[in-house]
Amino acid sequence: QVQLVESGGGLVQPGGSLRLSCAASGSIFSINVMRWYRQAPGKQRELVAGIITGGSTNYADFVKGRFTISRDNAKNTVYLQMNSLKPEDTAVYYCNADIVGFPQWRLSDYWGQGTQVTVSS
Repeated sequence: QVQLVESGGGLVQPGGSLRLSCAASGSIFSINVMRWYRQAPGKQRELVAGIITGGSTNYADFVKGRFTISRDNAKNTVYLQMNSLKPEDTAVYYCNADIVGFPQWRLSDYWGQGTQVTVSS
């Protein structure tokens, strides 16, 4: 079994910062892309940022220059550093990863349970 567990969410004032972490564990052979999504109340889930094994990244326009995605391949962990937070960044943030696990030996899509980020004064 493979699990993704997020941490680091919370309440922060506008302009503040938070760092989210997501650790993958279990019967993992390899991890390809790791991503962060978010879902605000009443809205569809949207992609925030992604990072491949080699370190190349991509970001949604609404977070460019404010958020940074990174990963530690040795720890099977992805991070999202969020700076200059705005009230509209309030959402549940989800970790997502494409993982080859065993004994299935096929690439599958896994999700974490989500962590709440609230930006409010």
